[in-house]
Amino acid sequence: MTTIILTSDHLQTLNLAPVETLVLPWLEKAEIVNHEQTLEFTIDYPRDPTDPRELSEIPEVRLWFVRLDARYPWFPFLLNWKTGELARYVAMVVPHQFHRQDGIQFNPEALELFVMGKLFILADWFKENGIEQPSRLQAIAQMLGYEVDNHFFTFLTL
Repeated sequence: MTTIILTSDHLQTLNLAPVETLVLPWLEKAEIVNHEQTLEFTIDYPRDPTDPRELSEIPEVRLWFVRLDARYPWFPFLLNWKTGELARYVAMVVPHQFHRQDGIQFNPEALELFVMGKLFILADWFKENGIEQPSRLQAIAQMLGYEVDNHFFTFLTL
């Protein structure tokens, strides 16, 4: 696993350098596929001890992830799902409510649009990079609570 450390300065200035120093060489060397599900984030963002918000509820943190998602919309491919990085990433870019007892509750329509958008983006990106598609795309959808019929993927290969 590789950990990307985000500091308050990175977040405040929307600086993507911690990601780009890793990802750009992988892209240049066509090695990106070798790093599937290998990245994690450590977010070092100082907060008042009485601040009850989760990191995904802090505007500066969320905005940094929105910028990352806009620049590298295929980035979820690199996140370590087993440690919850995909879910945390989604929480950063999809509207939600956080409940102390129930945990995170995504806006259902926003989550559905996010998932479908990612499937379209990743299908094209996988094709460009010679990555086998349907099973990976289905796994991403399932990880986020969606079942996608196999027939759907025939439309993505047209």
